[in-house]
Amino acid sequence: MKTLKYILFLLLIGIIGTAIYIAVQPNEFEVTRTRTIKAPAAVIYDNVIDFKNWESWSSWVEADPDMTITLSDQTKGVNGSYSWEDKDGVGTIKTTEATPHASIQQHMQFAEFPPSDVNWNFKQNKDGSTDATWTISGKDLPFIFKMFSVLMGGMEKQIGPHYERSLEKLDSIVVASMEKYTIKIDGITEYGGGFYMYKTTSATGANISQIMGKQYGEILGYMANNSIKQTGMPFTIYHNMDTAENGIIMSQAIPVQNKVTVTGDSNVLCGYIPKTKVLKTTLKGNYTYLPKAWEATMKHLAENNMEQSDILPFEIYQTDPEKVPNPANWVTEIYIPIKE
Repeated sequence: MKTLKYILFLLLIGIIGTAIYIAVQPNEFEVTRTRTIKAPAAVIYDNVIDFKNWESWSSWVEADPDMTITLSDQTKGVNGSYSWEDKDGVGTIKTTEATPHASIQQHMQFAEFPPSDVNWNFKQNKDGSTDATWTISGKDLPFIFKMFSVLMGGMEKQIGPHYERSLEKLDSIVVASMEKYTIKIDGITEYGGGFYMYKTTSATGANISQIMGKQYGEILGYMANNSIKQTGMPFTIYHNMDTAENGIIMSQAIPVQNKVTVTGDSNVLCGYIPKTKVLKTTLKGNYTYLPKAWEATMKHLAENNMEQSDILPFEIYQTDPEKVPNPANWVTEIYIPIKE
């Protein structure tokens, strides 16, 4: 009998000690993870801000295929939300604030646990990558929540690995989305022609992007200083397309309404393309796929016995990358003028 009392006494001491230990645990928690993703902040933000994308990269969904996801009528932006149900209960999450391409604040409620704040921050790096930081926090935690946390090994152990795996999946999905492209041979059409301001230079396959940017900057600067209005999207005329050292001879051009008489020693000139019959190809995707698009266009030209005219071939950039961050959505049109 004494032995039983002694065991019960020890058990009571253990229970009291455990209760005290749980009671003195912090009344708040925070778990955060950061992953550097080789993508613009805007592309990652556009994925995260819409809850309909979350199922594809959620580690919790991956771990529990039987989880039920219910999307609300609005899934994107402030007031967008969704809910889920698994063996542990029902949860909801709602976006409360958002700063485009920079941060997202959300409110989460799961089962009978206290609500949590979920925050995303996207920091663009100089090399074009983004540090995506995902944080969950809670405060004023009741005893039962702290007990659950202690028994399960703490919130870091419960949430941290899921955040890491989810960010890993988000990384792969975002990067893969930027690599998509299509090449469409549109066929024979007519280009309307018109005047344009241009500047000619040489480049290689390695530095062509940097030189193009510099060229367009100088043309736009000249146009601004002389109150010349842009009337269309920028394009490049190719005099020679050999990608060897300085083998690419090209003119960057910007359409204008009328002929401009250039005075002084400016390297920016005014040119004209007449209305002409062309073979047109459309690339939807990163500019890095332009060589493939040109190859497909030239192959189609040869296979159909089309003969180029004396007018130089050119490509028009129909999308502004500053406004469309995902290169998979950039549209470039290739025009090969052909003889009638």
